[in-house]
Amino acid sequence: MHISFLIHNAYGIGGTIRTTYNLAGTLAEHHDVEIVSVFRHREEPVFAPSGKVRLRHLVDLRKGTPGYEGDDPEYERPATVFPAAEGRYKQYSALTDRRIAEHLRGLDCDVVVGTRPGLNVHIAQQARRGVARVGQEHLTLGTHSPQLKLALRTHYPRLDAVTTVTEADAATYRKLMRLPGVRVEAVPNSIPAPAPALAPADSTGKWVIAAGRLAPAKRYDLLIRAFEKVVAERPDWRLRIYGAGAERAKLRAQIDKRGLYNHVYLMGPATPLDAEWVKGSIGAVTSSLESFGMTIVEAMRSGLPVVSTDCPHGPGEIIDNGVDGLLVPTGKADAIAAGLLKLINDDDLRRRMGQAALKSSARFDPAEVAGRYEALFADLASRGALRGSLHRTRGALLSSALRTKDRSRTALRKGRTA
Repeated sequence: MHISFLIHNAYGIGGTIRTTYNLAGTLAEHHDVEIVSVFRHREEPVFAPSGKVRLRHLVDLRKGTPGYEGDDPEYERPATVFPAAEGRYKQYSALTDRRIAEHLRGLDCDVVVGTRPGLNVHIAQQARRGVARVGQEHLTLGTHSPQLKLALRTHYPRLDAVTTVTEADAATYRKLMRLPGVRVEAVPNSIPAPAPALAPADSTGKWVIAAGRLAPAKRYDLLIRAFEKVVAERPDWRLRIYGAGAERAKLRAQIDKRGLYNHVYLMGPATPLDAEWVKGSIGAVTSSLESFGMTIVEAMRSGLPVVSTDCPHGPGEIIDNGVDGLLVPTGKADAIAAGLLKLINDDDLRRRMGQAALKSSARFDPAEVAGRYEALFADLASRGALRGSLHRTRGALLSSALRTKDRSRTALRKGRTA
């Protein structure tokens, strides 16, 4: 099969970029695979793609290079295809609309895969007939605005499949999005095992490790409060937090105010993190929301049990509570501290859970995940992009009906409030 991924910017940093490279590289062992990046802003990508994966871009934003297109007049005009309610809308333009359309209409492949809602909309409208159209959801439906959900309901009926990273989000899509004939499948992100030369954590290091963007949703302020309680009982343990973000100064002030400067360390970003995970004995995740939870899997693949808040959507589908990690109530510093102390104070339990985490996390290996995608792609391609032109006509009629229904509801509400 010839498989083409369409991604926002393959030259940046982020979970979607990493998991796309992981998946594409594994699929490329048996198929013809390319990654097409809408934007290119640096000479080399941060994450090196497999040598078997072709990487190309549509719009060059490298200032000072012959191909720089940031001054193109079309780049100054707003996009009309990429949905205005999408979070990246301001980065898109009439130029990206045209380049993406030209790319998709001329694309000779079996499967095209979009990696964010706005690009999925492009694929739904512009990929040529006969190509299986797959839209990936790397966030969750619940995080999208009503305006974006309406745009997706309008265009997604023209897709052949939508994939989510959790079963919970797949269930939400099936219930709320009304996509008859569109396959909705939950396929998790893939995380490779650490390099063979890097031995798994042996549970003896007195370090708790956390990693991710220093952003409000990660609730590192809560983790610091919880760790203050840990230090009161076990001052021999330390916490390292890896990552960068807008919350750094606030977290630094919190650490200093609580006198935890010898126990909690803001380590900054580190890529890759494998060598840092194995220095610890426990992973910690205190998020209020996780669309998946890549750092949970990363920690487990390094042999660490993870204490995580049981927040929507991913942790509960990754951690087997009490077997390879612990799930605790969201937003409760006392519960997080209790979970950490349970593992800190029981060496045998910590070791057993670490070994169980190492074993159970193998289901997220790129080979396992790629196999699931390969089966989906093969089925779609073998059925002529699933529904063929008849179903696409039905999808277009359904979209039109939904738009009419929504307009009628809006008019009715206005009439009632007049």
